[in-house]
Amino acid sequence: MNAVIACGGTGGHLFPGLAVAEVLRERGHEVLLFVSEKDVDALALKEHPEIPFEKLPSIGLPSPFSPAILGFLRRFNESFRRCRSIYRRFKPEVVLGMGGFTSTAPVLAGKLGGVPTFIHESNAIPGKANKMTARLVRAVLLGFKECAPFFPKVKTEVTGTPIRTELRRLDRRTAREKLGLDPDLTTLLVMGGSQGASGINQAVIKSLPAFNGTALQVIHLSGTREEKLVADNYRRANLPAFVAAFHHRMEELYSAADFAVARSGAASLAELAAFALPAVLIPFPYAADDHQARNADVFARAGAAIVVKESEILDDALVRKILPFIEDPGFLQRMSENAARLSTRNAASAVVETIERYTTAAE
Repeated sequence: MNAVIACGGTGGHLFPGLAVAEVLRERGHEVLLFVSEKDVDALALKEHPEIPFEKLPSIGLPSPFSPAILGFLRRFNESFRRCRSIYRRFKPEVVLGMGGFTSTAPVLAGKLGGVPTFIHESNAIPGKANKMTARLVRAVLLGFKECAPFFPKVKTEVTGTPIRTELRRLDRRTAREKLGLDPDLTTLLVMGGSQGASGINQAVIKSLPAFNGTALQVIHLSGTREEKLVADNYRRANLPAFVAAFHHRMEELYSAADFAVARSGAASLAELAAFALPAVLIPFPYAADDHQARNADVFARAGAAIVVKESEILDDALVRKILPFIEDPGFLQRMSENAARLSTRNAASAVVETIERYTTAAE
C-alpha cells in the first residue's frame, strides 16, 4: 500500500518515523514522508536518500490570544492544501502522524479524503497536536501504556517507540577502542538532547572534581556551542573522555557505555532501553506539559533510572546519583537489567503490523 508518514520537526518525531518507514519498505509498501522545513530534518534525511519526502511549512500552536495565531493558521492552511495536492498524485492508502503540528494537516487531509489515519504518541502524556488529531484516527499507537487514559474516546494500541534500524549493539571493547577509550573502564555517556544541553554540561563540569581517583571515563555529547569548554574541563580534571558536539553513529556510543546522564525525551529513552543502559535522568523543565518528567517517572518506577530535577543538579545531587553506578557493580547490573526489560526493539514492526491489521479489517 502507499503510506504517508508525517514525522518532522524534532528528532523525537523524525527518527521513530524513519524507523517505521524502513519496516514499511521492507514489507513491500511505498512510503512518502512529510517533514518540517527545519535543518534537523534535512540533515537526518541525507542519510536516507532512498526515502522520498516533502516539506511542510508547519509551526507549533501558539496561544489562541497571541497575534502569532494568524501566522499559524496561514501556514496550517498552506500545509493542508499542499497535502491535498500531493495526495492526488501519490494516492495514500494510510496516513500515520508521529506527533507535532507537522502531522496534523496530513492526518486531516487523509481523513477528509477517506484514507485510514493513525497517530503515534511516544510520550507518557500526549502533546497538543495529538490531543487535537486523535478524534480523526482509527487508533492511537502508544509508546507508553501510561498514556492510554488520555485517549478515552479512541482505540489505543501499545507498540512502544520505534528506534532506527542502524542502532544495533556492537562489541563493547571494540566500540570503546574506536573512541580512544580504555576497554575495561566503567563508561558514562552524557547527552543533553537537541534542547537544553547547556544545563547538563554545566552540572557535569561542576561535578568533575568529585570523580578524581574513580575508575570512570566519559563519553560527552556537548552540543556545538560548548564543545571546547567541555573538552577543556575534562583535560583539567585529568579524566579520560571522548567529547564531541554530535555523533552520527550513536550505536558506537550506546555500545561503549555502561550508563548515561540524559534528558528524558521518549526517543532517547527507547534507545537507552534498547542498549540496556540505565540512566540518571534530568527532565528538560520547559518541555510541554512537563512530559519529560512523566517519561522519566515511568523509567524510575521500573528501577531503570534515577531522576534528578534540573533545579537540583548544580549542587552535589548529580554526583550523589552517579557514584553508585561507579562504586557498586551489583547496582549497575540490576539497573541495566531493568532498563533492558523496558526495551521495545520491535516497536517499528509492531506499528506497521497494527496499521496493516486495522486497514485489512476495514476492507
